[in-house]
Amino acid sequence: MVSSMIFFACLAVAAYFVFNNIVKIRRNINLGKAFETTGNQGERFKKMIFIAFGQQKMFDRPLVALLHLFVYLGFLIVNIEMLEIIIDGLFGTHRVLLKFLGNSYHFMVNIFEFFAITIIIACVIFYVRRNVLKIKRFWFSEMSTAPRTDANIILVAEILLMSAFLWMNAADLSLQAKGLGHYTQTGSFLISSHLVPFIDHLSAGSLIFIERGAWWFHILGVLAFANYLPYSKHLHIILAFPNTYFSNLLPAGQFKNMPEVTKEVKLMLNLPLTEAENAAAPAGRFGAKDVPDLTWKQLMEAYTCTECGRCSSVCPANITGKKLSPRKIMMDTRDRMEEIGANIDKNGSFQDDGKTLYSNYISQEELLACTTCNACVDACPVNIDPLSIIMDLRKFMIMEESKAPASWNNMFSNLENNMAPWKFAPTERFNWAKKEE
Repeated sequence: MVSSMIFFACLAVAAYFVFNNIVKIRRNINLGKAFETTGNQGERFKKMIFIAFGQQKMFDRPLVALLHLFVYLGFLIVNIEMLEIIIDGLFGTHRVLLKFLGNSYHFMVNIFEFFAITIIIACVIFYVRRNVLKIKRFWFSEMSTAPRTDANIILVAEILLMSAFLWMNAADLSLQAKGLGHYTQTGSFLISSHLVPFIDHLSAGSLIFIERGAWWFHILGVLAFANYLPYSKHLHIILAFPNTYFSNLLPAGQFKNMPEVTKEVKLMLNLPLTEAENAAAPAGRFGAKDVPDLTWKQLMEAYTCTECGRCSSVCPANITGKKLSPRKIMMDTRDRMEEIGANIDKNGSFQDDGKTLYSNYISQEELLACTTCNACVDACPVNIDPLSIIMDLRKFMIMEESKAPASWNNMFSNLENNMAPWKFAPTERFNWAKKEE
């Protein structure tokens, strides 16, 4: 009874903090402007299934993708076992599903153990790649101590949680063989049965201590992980699904016209306006200066970012030594969003702190370095679009602050006057093709 009460209290406290974190994340995402979600729902659902669940884009690098798939499927499948742990914890039972599944229970636990050991192997390999082999994209300038530590905490936590699960089963098997208490015969397990010889010589009390200790460590670790999730890059485990569902369905590289600019061009050319264009209010701001100027979809993408660095590793600006890193764009957006959220929590409403996403977090140099090639968008395993944020900030920089380079201003002038980037008038455009007499 006491154990069940303690378990219920732990579950309730963890659920309370998880709920609060969900509310804050939702509030922060809703700082953004409205986002049009029209489009083919079937196509969106297909993207979500293949890219978020099926991890289609991960398989551009097959070995890493396979390891990640084991971790991902293991996370989903092994945590089915959490259902049994919760029931046992609340009602004081032991392996309650054994009564309902019979011989199938043995098969189910063996599947859990298979994925548990593959998770351990994969996480060890990932840890070595990050900290021993030091894969370059994990050590870019934006990957300071905090992001690297976050990744290592998650990897170590997963190794420990899966190890606790296996040692719990091993102690349980040993207690079953001794015929003690409520430890009902389940048959040997795929992995943990090989651990039994290391502890079989221990006393019953020691075995119970290992079994119960591993059980509590596993459940408390999972609850702690659930509360750590909103503060880590692994929030993508949840947000990858809505993020891929609301992916951009336009052809890669296609930009939407700014309605305000389209209206001005039509007026200048004496073209008829639509009813919507006639009724539209004047633009409050061109582009984006701070987080509230972005859409909620762009803010959700910042939370979805896995910080894997695939975007930056294929960015031609980054590769050639420019300051731009698409991963940093997403990390900066998330950090600024969190800063605004903390400001609201402290003051009840946002109080101007003298900072903005543009300039204080993301510099002009970074924005000007982007070639708009879409390589970062194509490389992202969960369809994040750093380019859309770069373009919105660049619009503000150029159209609001007039800080375009001189060469760009010359091009803009030529486009406006000559309808081409060159200074030649349209009537003279093809003179170069004429043969000299």
